[in-house]
Amino acid sequence: MARPAPAARGVLHPGRAAPQPAPRPAAHPARAARAALARLPWPSALAAVLVTGYVTVFVLATVHTSYDTWGALLILPALMALGTPLLARIAAANPERDVFRLLMLAMTAKLLCAFPRYLMAFVLYGGAADAKMYHQKGSELAAYLDGADLFAGVHYDLGMKVAGTGFVIIVTGVVYAITGPSLIGGFLVFSWLGFWGLLLFWRALQIAFPEADTRKYAKLVFFLPSLLFWPSSIGKDAWMMFCLGLTTYGTARLLDRRFGAFACIALGSLGTAMVRPHVTALAGAGLMVAYVLRKRPQQAGALGPLRTILTAVVLGAMAVLMLQQVSAFFGTDGTGGDAVNQVLSETSRRTSQGNSMINATAPEDAAPRFSLNPAGLPVAVVSVLFRPFPFEASNIQNLIQSVECFALLVMFIRNWPQLSRLPRLFVQRSYVAFTAVYTLLFCWAFSTINNMGILSRERVQVLPLVLVLLVVPAAGTARGPAGRRPPPVWRVTPGQWGGRRRPPDDRPHPYPAPAPHPYAAPFAKPPPHAHAAPDPHQHQHPHPHPHPHPHPATSHSETQSPSQGGSATP
Repeated sequence: MARPAPAARGVLHPGRAAPQPAPRPAAHPARAARAALARLPWPSALAAVLVTGYVTVFVLATVHTSYDTWGALLILPALMALGTPLLARIAAANPERDVFRLLMLAMTAKLLCAFPRYLMAFVLYGGAADAKMYHQKGSELAAYLDGADLFAGVHYDLGMKVAGTGFVIIVTGVVYAITGPSLIGGFLVFSWLGFWGLLLFWRALQIAFPEADTRKYAKLVFFLPSLLFWPSSIGKDAWMMFCLGLTTYGTARLLDRRFGAFACIALGSLGTAMVRPHVTALAGAGLMVAYVLRKRPQQAGALGPLRTILTAVVLGAMAVLMLQQVSAFFGTDGTGGDAVNQVLSETSRRTSQGNSMINATAPEDAAPRFSLNPAGLPVAVVSVLFRPFPFEASNIQNLIQSVECFALLVMFIRNWPQLSRLPRLFVQRSYVAFTAVYTLLFCWAFSTINNMGILSRERVQVLPLVLVLLVVPAAGTARGPAGRRPPPVWRVTPGQWGGRRRPPDDRPHPYPAPAPHPYAAPFAKPPPHAHAAPDPHQHQHPHPHPHPHPHPATSHSETQSPSQGGSATP
């Protein structure tokens, strides 16, 4: 008896109930939650949270605070928006990996350090800081600039001379005329300015000393706590950091014979001379030594000697002007040894105050005298670069600073094999000479500061160049006939940033270029044997290949057919 045909799917059999689908097993709650989280668009969600939080904080700040506070919420994203395209352009032309991420992280960290710097000045110290005076005077100047007719001339009485504190007031007033008088916003702008100074130090090392470990130097110069913290307030420190970076960048371009060197040196030196001309004189001394030791090109043009003489004359004239500015700034007669001793003694007397004194203070009417003997230079270097020691700390700020100084001391001890190469590099690399001369002169001049807190702030003017000594390449890593590693591939043409090039390789290429076919050129006349009768004794392939035989160095796998897993094209 034939069995009835099964009912089609979806058609009910007469007299039977519809089949019920088997129940699905319930998913584990944790697994379902993880799957839901994985489906979320996290970048968009994070951006939405940040924007919502920013708008909420901005609305609350505008209701409960003044423009001194909530103005920073406008200035901070504006500075990030201005800096990001510039950093992207620098990173795109730089061969090192992840440069853009490193630079963005450095700029963000530098801007964020303006907030603890503000808290230290106005919460911890109760506003007993120079930034308060700069803010008040700069706000008055900004109000005057907003209502003044700049084309008719500016007549404003600062109540003091322009050089020194007066110039920082002018810079603060110009900044407030653009951003509005916001105290925290001013901290952010000056901190942002200090970041670009650090970036110029990094670029100077890449240009003038490419053998150095520039990656390590970038991490040190961008994230050293002192360089992040101190040049992040309204005042001289951030401005000096920017101008010293510009001067060093111009020096590197001059030593590498690149265009625009004198413009950078002139602008940077002018900026430092208006605030601290004695630091400008120290940098000028290092520049003169480095220029004398600069290597001459192998093929010098007819104007080479004349250009060298003119450059030396210009640098000498700048040095004389700087010495005169230093004399006028400190109110001394002349620039001899007595005037220098007078300045150093007065500096020690003025800084002998507070609970962070290094040595016992002298009577108020007497200033100690200092010897110009270079025998005391090692002690001065240790005092300026590595003090306070942990056992000398008198408060929590000095204790934190002593940890950093001790870490630097340990790094120098560990890098002693590389530091032993400095005498030879002093002659071979003129940028090392510039770094060493400026560092030694700075330590000698600032060793008279008798307050650890002041010394910690002043030290940031030499730390970017001191860190160069920590990235000197080891002797075993050098390559080349001259004992130096060849410069990076992006230094193709002086003054330009080229793309990454493939390093030369002497090994045979795995895919050699085929020889040109005799009939490849259009309208080429065939060779005489092209129409000759074929040799009957020579084996003829039924389908002659139009291309020549592969190179003998070609492997067997390269001549296989595609069906055999090889490449059909040699």
